[in-house]
Amino acid sequence: MIVVGGGHAGLEAALAASRRGAHVQLVTLDSTRVGEMSCNPAVGGLGKGHLVREVDALDGVLGRIADASGIQFRLLNRRKGPAVRGPRAQCDRDLFKRSAQAFLATSDVNVIEGEVVSLLIIQGCIRGVLLGAGTQLSARAVVLTTGTFLGGVVHIGEQSWSAGRAGEAAADQLSSQMREAAFGIGRLKTGTPPRLVASSIDWDRLEKQPGDNDACFLSFETRAVSEDQVPCHITYTAPKVHDVIRDNLRRSAMHAGAISGLGPRYCPSIEDKISRFADKDSHQIFLEPEGLRSDLVYPNGISTSLPADVQEAFVREIPGLEHALIHRPGYAIEYDFVDPRSLTHELRHREVEGLFLAGQINGTTGYEEAAAQGVLAGANAAARALDAEPLRIDRATGYLGVMVDDLVTMGVTEPYRMFTSRAEYRLRLRIDNADERLTGIGRSVGLVGDERWVQHQVKMEKLERGRTVLHAMSVTPKEAVDQGIAVRMDGVRRDGFALLSLRDVSFAELRTLEPELSAVAPEIAELLEIEAGYVAYLGRQADDIARLQAEEAQALSPDISYEELSGLSSELRSKLTVQRPATVAAARRIEGMTPAALLLVLSANKSAKRDRPSAQSA
Repeated sequence: MIVVGGGHAGLEAALAASRRGAHVQLVTLDSTRVGEMSCNPAVGGLGKGHLVREVDALDGVLGRIADASGIQFRLLNRRKGPAVRGPRAQCDRDLFKRSAQAFLATSDVNVIEGEVVSLLIIQGCIRGVLLGAGTQLSARAVVLTTGTFLGGVVHIGEQSWSAGRAGEAAADQLSSQMREAAFGIGRLKTGTPPRLVASSIDWDRLEKQPGDNDACFLSFETRAVSEDQVPCHITYTAPKVHDVIRDNLRRSAMHAGAISGLGPRYCPSIEDKISRFADKDSHQIFLEPEGLRSDLVYPNGISTSLPADVQEAFVREIPGLEHALIHRPGYAIEYDFVDPRSLTHELRHREVEGLFLAGQINGTTGYEEAAAQGVLAGANAAARALDAEPLRIDRATGYLGVMVDDLVTMGVTEPYRMFTSRAEYRLRLRIDNADERLTGIGRSVGLVGDERWVQHQVKMEKLERGRTVLHAMSVTPKEAVDQGIAVRMDGVRRDGFALLSLRDVSFAELRTLEPELSAVAPEIAELLEIEAGYVAYLGRQADDIARLQAEEAQALSPDISYEELSGLSSELRSKLTVQRPATVAAARRIEGMTPAALLLVLSANKSAKRDRPSAQSA
């Protein structure tokens, strides 16, 4: 099989397919840039950190790469519940790329430098790819992970040119073929801020943001910090900054109308912030070091497509940056994407058998979303090539399932970013239990190696022993109160989980009531505390999950003629016809679906299933 693209989706796809036993060729324009961090030098965060833990649970590499190159670790939302906390690592760019390429070098993946100019499709099936040099590569499955390279155009002020990112060519010929083949191509936009020279910044005037002393890692395998730790810094825009930007909005590529693609609403350019939030007189900027041996800084919060001279003018008005030098101006990049509603939940294109898509080509943004899709697409492309079982993850099992279901069911109108709020079952989908949810699934399809599996089994055995001891406890209210644990004097005996679920009751306190708990390791005790805190809610959520899974199991006939289904709005008929939901659950999640409309769909499904045998016999 073939993976096209050397970004994070491509790397994970190639490695996942290789782990499953497929013969993998990774085609990339420049092998020295595989695994490069093209945007901010950080991995994880809220929602995104959940995805990285899930990639890691499936034996993917993003978490291990981030931890190995991490120069600052922070657990976001630490004061909130465990379900919405997100680990984040500030990374050294050079170390990150070096670590990524080390994983690739020790794999069985064959790396080929070249540009894919067209897909070889015969009678609706992928047969391989054609390279610019005229070389044909044959394959039963192909994974496209083109990032921002597919028809990419960089914009800085009034200037624009074809590029995949700064200093690299775009994949224009492949874009043209896919447009001519009616792949459902759209345009999206993202951007990047100017890179600043660290030695030209007045650091003493800025607010320091140190990392956590007790680092929370992105991989379950990481045990200790590998590199020296450094702080980030915070500054803010000021009224004069806003004045400079407002006076030059007409010169912004975005505001001048040079860009047709929609950008991410949650991460707007600085000119969008000034325009959309005119009442605010300042916006926060995080100054993130690009590496331990780098003199460059990434100013997170001032992404822009303004001309270079305007960028220099407004940067010089930011407190602490009055003398800052710009190493490279920021820019916007517009690129092609494929409507993800044309994909199945396996990330396979519905119209081209054997073609899989992952990453920004599906309308997402971010290393984390790309890597998670890469694992899924790579695993399923390998399944196609090897006639093996596909990997399927639903909304109740992982954030990966939530993301893919959102994409293939609802599509995108802007670059998709993962948030914890997107998951209905986020109390269950926590960073601490990603391995419990997914490592067994990964092992069953050949993704998880022997070493990781043995470690996982040892951990699960320890957790189960701890649960057994907690459930075996039987403590009277008086016994609990005598140990300083506040409970109602209702005469009801409680087990360890019931006590641990109470506010302010720690695992250490329970050890005084049950000596066997002293044998439970601290990291296992922490997991049991989190589990107990959610036990009452998880019981209720289990009923919702069972209902979802029942609906997921209820298939919709492919023979339903939605366009002829009276009683549905024209908008819903159109969406159902285009998306062809495979299950009742998928139909329910289509935007605009009402209970009445769903009943019509269910009725049509019964008729289609009843009529199908007679149609075949005729």
